[in-house]
Amino acid sequence: MAVIHRTTMSPGKLELLAAWMPSKPWYRGGGEAPLLAKAGGFRLDDPAGEVGIEFMVVTDTSGDSPVTYQVPMTYRGAPLASAADGLIGTSEHGVLGRRWIYDGTHDVVLVEQLLALLAGRATAQDQNASDAPDPTVEVLTGGSWAAGVPQGLTGPGPVAETADASLVTVGPAAQDGPVSTLTLCRVLRPGPAPEGDGAAGRVLAGWSAPDGTRQHGPFAHLAAFER
Repeated sequence: MAVIHRTTMSPGKLELLAAWMPSKPWYRGGGEAPLLAKAGGFRLDDPAGEVGIEFMVVTDTSGDSPVTYQVPMTYRGAPLASAADGLIGTSEHGVLGRRWIYDGTHDVVLVEQLLALLAGRATAQDQNASDAPDPTVEVLTGGSWAAGVPQGLTGPGPVAETADASLVTVGPAAQDGPVSTLTLCRVLRPGPAPEGDGAAGRVLAGWSAPDGTRQHGPFAHLAAFER
């Protein structure tokens, strides 16, 4: 169970993201610095109890119209060499000390637990409370595909960035095992799950619009596994 500490982080998450996001191809801002506000999200638990996992939603109001982004993040007590390309920054946590904060698409723990969520082996947790499931997170699966979700990942494969999403190749340690593409939506849009795209499973969740209205839409989807 992830424990949510009521403490400070310096620099704060939004400050780190404001410096990091403009370098990403999915960031829609212009020449102005991002003006970020937290808009929602959820957490997953690391079974080993070592890594914090958060799917944060932030809205940038620096442009002509607000844009809402998903930033999956992991919080670690030491650097993770295999995720060096995904380092967002470091921060001093008031209880836990220095934390290394990574873009979660590069972190095997987040990828494994997102697959576990899709397969029904994990439960989405409230973003702001300890030991509190988040019933607003919706998981949709297709048929019996979940039985084939690989375990024991050697690490997420190369991460491809597009104008809207991050694409992660996932598969088991066995070289001849099934592989798939896990897509995490970066630019969030409200609406139902798309139909007819062949996705084996998907995650939908909610966030708050700048005017306070609740929005709900796709966060991630997994293509069918292929050998």
